[in-house]
Amino acid sequence: MGISKEMRKENEKLWESSFHHPFVKGLADGTLPKEVFKFYVLQDAYYLSHFAKVQAIAASKATDLKMTQAFAHHAEQTCVAELQLHQTFVQELGITEQEVKDFKPSPSAYGYITHLYYAAQGDIADILAALLPCYWLYYEIGTRFSEAKPEDPIYQKWLETYNSEWFAALVNEQIDRMDELADGKTEEQKNRLKELFRISSYYEWTFWQQAWDQQTWDVEGGVLDASVPS
Repeated sequence: MGISKEMRKENEKLWESSFHHPFVKGLADGTLPKEVFKFYVLQDAYYLSHFAKVQAIAASKATDLKMTQAFAHHAEQTCVAELQLHQTFVQELGITEQEVKDFKPSPSAYGYITHLYYAAQGDIADILAALLPCYWLYYEIGTRFSEAKPEDPIYQKWLETYNSEWFAALVNEQIDRMDELADGKTEEQKNRLKELFRISSYYEWTFWQQAWDQQTWDVEGGVLDASVPS
């Protein structure tokens, strides 16, 4: 069994929590409140802008040109394909320029990005271990709910994106690459990769939750003045 399958098996319960989260189920059956999805879109656009940068860091740490090209291609796909999808959602959801200007990442979104940059201090295997759950979990959501027919075309388009052949190819490529990069690692190094994967899997769950709660930096008795990078 390659390390990727071990990672997936060890996080089964956590991933099932994502599959059964009310955000995901509401998106699939069309009952997800639009204001919740709107919050998610803004947070996800922020996340993806940094996800692409971490992919680019991985490209710079590759040990051969073929792998550099592969990660650079993935970064480009994130920028072009997924951010284009979000631009469409911004228009269809009526998100204003002022809302984009006033945007602040939620604590969970900021925490997830911080985790990815932490992983980027390591080698390319560390980076991919932290990035992989985002690819893989979204693909499994897309395939699991492939028969879902939410009446809202926005939700239908979201599901179709992550159940598409082009996305499946990217996911399977990275799963195979994870096994390749982990080959020859010590048990201690492999455990580090598994931990990075597990933390990202947890943050994937929190990403649904932060959107569901429309999470802010409010604290009891006041508001935390969080000046976080965009």
